[in-house]
Amino acid sequence: MVNQRTNALSAGPALPALGGPRISYRERVVDALRAALIAGELRPGEVYSAPALAGRFGVSATPVREAMLDLVREGLVDTVPNKGFRVTAVSDRQLDEYTHIRSLIEIPTTAGLADSADPVALEALRPTAQEIVTAAAAGDLIAYVEADLRFHLGLLSLTGNEHLVKVIGDLRRRSRLYGLTSLAAEGKLEASAEEHLEILDALLSRDAEAARTVMTRHLGHIRGLWAE
Repeated sequence: MVNQRTNALSAGPALPALGGPRISYRERVVDALRAALIAGELRPGEVYSAPALAGRFGVSATPVREAMLDLVREGLVDTVPNKGFRVTAVSDRQLDEYTHIRSLIEIPTTAGLADSADPVALEALRPTAQEIVTAAAAGDLIAYVEADLRFHLGLLSLTGNEHLVKVIGDLRRRSRLYGLTSLAAEGKLEASAEEHLEILDALLSRDAEAARTVMTRHLGHIRGLWAE
């Protein structure tokens, strides 16, 4: 069953306590808003005011307004004078193009880590992979998207190619996964979440072909299962 955070922005929870390195509420709100955009919880064409979002997040309007301005610079939202911010639309063609580019880069790069990645560094990503599974089981889409982004960019960072990580990070942040809400409600999101653990296990077993197979299936959900 989907919990209250499945539609976090309408349900209005406060931001959770932060673990690990200290980051500002502005950074935390940017991450949460971006995740809500990717998950489709902030809908294209809708106008959202900073005070209204602040009330739902349980913070002041200032970090929300600053966070939205960061998203304006990323091209994810536009300003609407005297009203707030409108989520920019992403066409099906754009989503297909993003997915195609990601497939060309992420699948072979991830498979290649079977030969090159440090097993200790790979194992260090297991808690993040487990976070994804936990978030899927709870129907927590914002946590799901945030952990998913950290996991995949963490994997790619093991290549040592910072530009590649930046390119894929940008494409992932511009993507939209409009089917996540219904998948969570139907209990189907956990299967996709568990693929992150499968990827890790394949890489730790030095099985490049298995990693390629799982990664191909995993990315196929973006414009297949999730798009439905």
